[in-house]
Amino acid sequence: MEPTSPLVQDTPKYFIQSRVSRCTSLESPQVSLSKADILPSFAEKDSEEQSDLQSNPIIFTTEKILPIRSHKKHHNQISTPLQNKNQPASDTLKSDLDKAESALKTYIRLLTIATSNREDKIKLLTAILSSIERAWSLPSVGRDLAYKLCDVLRTDGGIDVILNQLSEIRHSKDKHPDRDLLLGSANVLSQSMTVPNREYVANCLNGLDTIVAAADYFKDDKDVTKAALGILECLFKHTGTTCKRLLQSGGLDSVLYACRYFDASVLRHCAVSLANLALYGDGDCQQFMITRNAPEWLFPLAFSEDDGVKYYAFLAIAALGANKSLEQAVTKSGTLHLIEPFLRNRDPVEFGTSDRAHMHGHSIDWLARLVPLLNSKRVEVQSLAAFHFAMEAAIRDRQGKLEIFKELNVVEPLKQLSRSSFRLASKFSSKALEILGEIPPNSLYPQVMLWTTDDICHWMIQNEIGDEIVQGSREDKVDADLLLQITDDELRQDFKMERAIDRRRFFRELNKLKQIATYESCDAVSPGLDDFLKGIGQEFRQYSYQMSKTGVDMSIIKTINDEHLALDCGIANGIHRMKILEAAKKVSTAVSPYVSDYKSFDKNLDVFISYRRSNGSQLASLLKVHLQLRGFSVFLDIEKLAAGKFDEGLVASIQSSKNFILVLTPNALDRCIGDTECKDWIHKEVVSALNGNCNIIPVIDDFQFPPNDSLPDDMKHISHFNGIRWIHDYQDACVDKLEQFITGNVTSKRGSNYSRNPLSKAGSACSPTPEGVNFHPNFDMATSPLLMTDSIDSLSERKDVEMKEFQDDGGCSATESSID
Repeated sequence: MEPTSPLVQDTPKYFIQSRVSRCTSLESPQVSLSKADILPSFAEKDSEEQSDLQSNPIIFTTEKILPIRSHKKHHNQISTPLQNKNQPASDTLKSDLDKAESALKTYIRLLTIATSNREDKIKLLTAILSSIERAWSLPSVGRDLAYKLCDVLRTDGGIDVILNQLSEIRHSKDKHPDRDLLLGSANVLSQSMTVPNREYVANCLNGLDTIVAAADYFKDDKDVTKAALGILECLFKHTGTTCKRLLQSGGLDSVLYACRYFDASVLRHCAVSLANLALYGDGDCQQFMITRNAPEWLFPLAFSEDDGVKYYAFLAIAALGANKSLEQAVTKSGTLHLIEPFLRNRDPVEFGTSDRAHMHGHSIDWLARLVPLLNSKRVEVQSLAAFHFAMEAAIRDRQGKLEIFKELNVVEPLKQLSRSSFRLASKFSSKALEILGEIPPNSLYPQVMLWTTDDICHWMIQNEIGDEIVQGSREDKVDADLLLQITDDELRQDFKMERAIDRRRFFRELNKLKQIATYESCDAVSPGLDDFLKGIGQEFRQYSYQMSKTGVDMSIIKTINDEHLALDCGIANGIHRMKILEAAKKVSTAVSPYVSDYKSFDKNLDVFISYRRSNGSQLASLLKVHLQLRGFSVFLDIEKLAAGKFDEGLVASIQSSKNFILVLTPNALDRCIGDTECKDWIHKEVVSALNGNCNIIPVIDDFQFPPNDSLPDDMKHISHFNGIRWIHDYQDACVDKLEQFITGNVTSKRGSNYSRNPLSKAGSACSPTPEGVNFHPNFDMATSPLLMTDSIDSLSERKDVEMKEFQDDGGCSATESSID
């Protein structure tokens, strides 16, 4: 039995009695509802209007409550007030809100007594849901309207009825719960989780266990999962204690399991849930997230096509990354590095109006937990926090509620960050300050080589360098080149900085500057060298400029020795020199993908994943997570470089990989057709993998191969490799088969074992070469992966595998049955 985690052990058992007796089971007389029972009869309304209200739930416009059927055109726009010109708009709104409350109270009363009629319950839940959703959809006033209706749902016993309905799952051992009824209940509750309602559910007897049980029972049902996660995401921002109780009940596991979905609406709830948990949970909760591999599951969320999913995934990883003790585990997932590329092309003001989730802004309590991220040591975390406060400032400005930022004490941290040389963090902080009516201080840009003497002096003043060196720098007209190469002797002799502690402080700040500086404007720094040093560790970028100035580039990196680094490059840290030399040994000689003169490479990477960025990124990122959780080292290129130059580092990664997974999504190879000059990325990667004798494993997701003769000669035989058909609902079985292909232990449906080891000897397990296949001149059958005697492109002509066959075969393609 798996031991209980320290977090669970330290969490006290709870047994909190509900404030009202309605939290216990409700027993009401069995009543069959007629159509006239759905709404009360209002004497002041004529019969036509009564009929309309009985048939349609209530929706809101800014000034009027309108039946859906009669006024559907008002759903997504602000209507003209339908009121007496002499009557104030606020009076009309209050009157209409009173009517909506009365209708909602009636829905709840009828829901309470409709214990035997399933259809009536579902209709009533649908009506309640529609009324609340319409209120939330209104800009500006929608939050206040929705809060009032949610209060009615709680005070009139609606939440109690819903929780009792959901609790059927926990008591249904021998029968299946009513899925549609539970879905309706969960949908209403997910749209009603205001602060008071969160408090009520969290304190209700077995309330949290009931929600988690619903999420777990229907974890493979997309619609119920979406509703259950909508409730969990709100509960995760209740209190830290509630977060711990949810973790104890298995709430985090339910969220992480749902990260497998591709549906953006489900992934949105996953991302928000994880962001809320990371912000509201304490250090124990965050550590629990690490042990459950939450950073790895955030990686595929960051590849979603939905910006909202990406954004909250980034907030979650940023909140975890701000915890210094978790930084290594968070950085390893690769998600943190995706934040700044996402922010570069987005404006915080526009982003705040692009999504309903941002329409009303976040609560002060939620924002207060984001303030510490402005002071994080990670630049990605700082940039994202500044972006969010700029977005939030614009939202609150439209609402006329900018005073909350004074309560948050966020102005000073924003000013401090706007002075930094981190371009994005400074930019977004300045934007937030402008909206708040503050004057942003002068900021520096990270292109250090473009700094003037005044910029350098400003940097010294920001970092509280002594006035003497600032004045001396002005007099001597110190430029960026001199600043980046300044030595301890020059500080002591030329700038009269006698105190060793002052010189140490100066070099500490200078090294920080070198680590975040960019050198696009400086030809003296080799981009390849800078990337190489960054790959060892961010702190190694402090040597980029000095090494480039001494003539080091990637063409000679394998030939340098310790003396070169110490004397010529001025690297005093012996451990750093050792790490640089060790990394240099692993660097491959630059190779063009078009030539056949490939040298042998150390196969120190388990898997390289190649994918079409337009529609294959989500599956590729999901495969990366699955394989990493099984202990494989995986390379997934997250930012394709500009066309025109095939990145040498990417070639080296392919050549250093034992296995090459080719993700084939619809039309993935279309750009390869007629690509005789090998300009397409996938074409280049496939050729590099073939020449590098990688074990090539196609993963096929709704893909059909183009005609074999339409592909270039150097890659056309890719259609003859054994592949795995991806079936999303059975992804564990697919990954099991993928793991067998990687390790070389594959069992065919006839029961015989064969190996896919690319280093196997000739004739050991490889089937004969298919007729008509033109191999690359350097392709070696003796070291190739197993080829198929029946090409995979015939899959498109075959009937889909029956589910039993899929389960027996573990997810392998149908053509594998022909191999003994």
